[in-house]
Amino acid sequence: MAFDGKDRILEQVRAYHQERGEREFIPGITPINPSGAVLNEDDRVALVEAALDLRIASGPSARQFESDFARFFKLRKAHMVNSGSSANLLALTALTSPKLGESRLRPGDEVITTAAGFPTTVNPIVQNGLVPVFIDSELGTYNPTLDRIEAALSDRTRAIMMAHTLGNPFPVAEVAELARERELFLIEDNCDAVGATYGGRLTGTFGDASTVSLYPAHQITSGEGGCVLTANLELARIIESLRDWGRDCWCEPGVDNTCRKRFSYQLGSLPDGYDHKYIFSHVGYNMKATDVQGALALSQLRRLPEFVQARRLNWQRLHDGLADLPGLTLPEPTPGSEPSWFGFVITVGLDAPFTCGDLVAFLDSRNIGTRRLFGGNITRHPAYQDVPYRISGELSNCDVITDHTFWIGVYPGITEEMSAYMVQSVREFVEKHR
Repeated sequence: MAFDGKDRILEQVRAYHQERGEREFIPGITPINPSGAVLNEDDRVALVEAALDLRIASGPSARQFESDFARFFKLRKAHMVNSGSSANLLALTALTSPKLGESRLRPGDEVITTAAGFPTTVNPIVQNGLVPVFIDSELGTYNPTLDRIEAALSDRTRAIMMAHTLGNPFPVAEVAELARERELFLIEDNCDAVGATYGGRLTGTFGDASTVSLYPAHQITSGEGGCVLTANLELARIIESLRDWGRDCWCEPGVDNTCRKRFSYQLGSLPDGYDHKYIFSHVGYNMKATDVQGALALSQLRRLPEFVQARRLNWQRLHDGLADLPGLTLPEPTPGSEPSWFGFVITVGLDAPFTCGDLVAFLDSRNIGTRRLFGGNITRHPAYQDVPYRISGELSNCDVITDHTFWIGVYPGITEEMSAYMVQSVREFVEKHR
């Protein structure tokens, strides 16, 4: 092919995408995945353009995404990272920074969370020498209640870190008020819930910091990727330092002397005038995203409202179609919320004439993908057998979730025909086992 310039190549990329077309859905043959990315020709062009420009490190697209994403949430700062798990690690580690003075988290301090969560909401607590305090979640909303959080408080409690489960908000306004009254930090794990609201306000805007995953399963994607957001500029500076090797300098890559005193610092026991670009104020990481990831995230962000609406519509189709079936507990929105649904969660009743495993196996035989509700009761996993933690109350609902709960997909790639087939399949199974 003769080289006609970038525009010509990108035109051909669009044509290539359009030629691929949509696959026909064949019930029982075409897999219905529980989650996945929905990528259009603009996304493909964004990826190829970034590759053509050889933007292989973090660059202008990543910075533009950070700016636009922060604006979406009406927050001061967003820092793009290489995964949602890294976002959680950075958000919590930032609260241990010596730059926060006496308010910093210290080893042995307690952080309240639910046992029915994803491991990387819990792991940063453990990795920072803090003590997770596990509380139970409610069946139906699959979130903890304010009462359970209050009951878990102790003299060592310093923070709350919790996810909006499967896109359904926990009572975050009340939890944020409790955190303010008790002088606790609050981190919202908003990875599954971008676009959800509580009391008309976006989740991810109530805490000291919030985190987002940009993995393909989520509301928008950069492939691998994530983000940490905050309204607190001091905290944002700490997060940036931790993300960027722990350095004290805040120059963008390839830029020098933003502070205009690069060789005028004296920090630690370093010699006066030591190059600020190589002074490290935190024990940090390199968790930056690439500009290719930033280009895709920026393209996807334009479609976020469309994606959230599709998730809500697919969730409603499943709820309407399964509402009258016996033996199943269906999900319900937290009062006062408008979820951005990540999945449609089902709990098989303890007295049902069939098991969760039976129903999951039947759906699998029809190529309908399922997932468990993360770790169920995370304390039952081998990774946490030797981890110091505290349990507040009982984890009986988390045990029910472990043994009897799964979810099916609502992501925008699921069509009305696919939703109808899922409803038909669940109904057929339940009616056969009455």
